[in-house]
Amino acid sequence: MRKNQYPFFPDDFLWGGAQAASQADGAYLEDGKGLNSSDVQPYLKGLSNKEIQKLELKGMRLNQVIDNSQDFTNYYPKRFGIDFYHTYSKDLKLLSKMGFKTFRTSIDWSRIFPNGDDSEPNNKALEHYDKMIDCMLDLGIEPIITMNHYETPVNITIKYGGWTNRKVITMFEKFGKILLDWFGSKVKYWIVFNQINMVQIEPFLSVGICVDQYQNEEKALYQAVHNQMIATALIKKYAKSLNNPNIKIGTMVADGTSYPATCKPDDVVLSMCQNRLQYFFTDVQFRGYYPKYILNYLSSRKSNIVISDEDIKLLKENTLDFLAISYYFSKIVDSTKNKYQPADTSENPYLEKSPWGWSIDPQGLYNSLSQYWDRYQKPIIIAENGLGMYDKVENGCIHDYYRSNYLSQHIEQIGRAIYDGANIIGYCAWSPIDIVSCSSQQMSKRYGFIYVDRDDEGHGSNKRILKDSYFWYKKVIESNGNEI
Repeated sequence: MRKNQYPFFPDDFLWGGAQAASQADGAYLEDGKGLNSSDVQPYLKGLSNKEIQKLELKGMRLNQVIDNSQDFTNYYPKRFGIDFYHTYSKDLKLLSKMGFKTFRTSIDWSRIFPNGDDSEPNNKALEHYDKMIDCMLDLGIEPIITMNHYETPVNITIKYGGWTNRKVITMFEKFGKILLDWFGSKVKYWIVFNQINMVQIEPFLSVGICVDQYQNEEKALYQAVHNQMIATALIKKYAKSLNNPNIKIGTMVADGTSYPATCKPDDVVLSMCQNRLQYFFTDVQFRGYYPKYILNYLSSRKSNIVISDEDIKLLKENTLDFLAISYYFSKIVDSTKNKYQPADTSENPYLEKSPWGWSIDPQGLYNSLSQYWDRYQKPIIIAENGLGMYDKVENGCIHDYYRSNYLSQHIEQIGRAIYDGANIIGYCAWSPIDIVSCSSQQMSKRYGFIYVDRDDEGHGSNKRILKDSYFWYKKVIESNGNEI
C-alpha cells in the first residue's frame, strides 16, 4: 500500500466491482431461460490468445449461430459461467466483507423473455433477480443494473435479423419497462446497453447481427445502434413517467480515445476525427441530436440510416442522466498506417502490454475522464477497469501483486480527475470474482480479487479462493482511496 497522490474521493463514493450475467450466471437450462448471443460462443481449444482474438473480430455467421444454438454436446463456457445464479448469496457476502458500496451486474434478457418476442415475461426469472437485488440491499450494496450485457436472445438474430429490425425496439422497450416496474423502487442506476459503441468491434454480441446477414454490413450496424439509442430514449421516457426521481438512466461506452502518433498535423487531425467517431454515441444520447460529422461520415460511405422525425423528437426530449465507461487500454493513430474509420488504430510503443496484448496506460484514464467531463458535464461511473492475467495458485494462495499495482495506478488517476473537477461517483473493478472472458471465452484470463477453481474447459471444484488483491482492495475502500 502507498499514499494516493490524489486522495480526493467524496465520502459517498461508490467503491465496488462489475460483472455480467452472461459471463457469470450459468444455469442455462434452469427456470425457462432461452439462449442468448453469449451462449452460442464456443471455447476455442488449442488456439493462442492472438488467434482467438482474430477469430472474434471476424464475427459469427448465421449458420454458425443456428448450429451452435442446437448444439448441446460441445462446450460453451458462458452457458455455465461460475454458477453465480446459485452462488450469488455467498459471493455477495464475500464482496460485502471487502466493504463494497456498489455492485454492477446485468439482468439476462433471455431469462425474462427467452425468445425476445414472448407475449409474457418469465416470472421465475424475475423472482430470482428480485431476491438477488434484495440480497445486495441487505448487505448495504447499491445495485447498478445493466439491462443488456451481450444477452440478446438468439431468436432475435435468427428470426428478425438482429437490432437492425425496428421490431426489436418494441420488444426491448417491453423488457425495460418490466424491469423498471419490478425493480425501479430498489435500483437507482440503470445502464441500458453495455458498451453501446462496441458494435464497431463486436457486432454479434452488441446488436445480434451476423456478418452474412446484410449486404451493406456497416449500414446495418449503424441502423442497429440507432435503434438501440431509440430504445434507450423510450426507456428514459418511461422512467420519467414513473415520477421517481431516484431512477437514473445512463449509457455506457468502452473508451476508445486515441492519441496522435506524433505532433505531425496529419496525425493530430486524424486522431481528433477518430475520437469523434467514438464520441458520436454519447453526443447523440447527451446532446439529443446527430452531429453533422457523423452524418457526413455515413453519407461518404453510402451507409445513411433511417432516422424518422419521431426519432429526432424522442432523442431530443430524452437525454440521459449519467455516463458509464469501461477503460482497459489506450491506442494511437498514425496517418501513414490508419484510416478514418472506427477502431483502425495502432499500438503505442511506449507502453507495456498484458498477455492478451492490451496496453497498460493509467494516465490514459485521466485523459479520457477529463475529456468526457469537459464535453458533457454529466456524472461518470467507471463501470469497468481491470487487468486480465494468468494467476497461479501456490499453497492455496494467489500473490497477484501485478493486479494491485495496475489498479492502484488507475485509481490514482481517477482521484486526479476528481481533483480537476470531474464528477466521478463510482468505480467498479472488473471483475471482482473470476468469470468467463467476454472476448476469448477463457477462464484463464482472470481479473478477480476472488479466484474461482474452474479451468478453460469447465473442469474444477468452483471453489472460491481469496487473492492477495482481495485484502488490498479492502484497505483501499476502508481508506476511501487515500491508501492505494
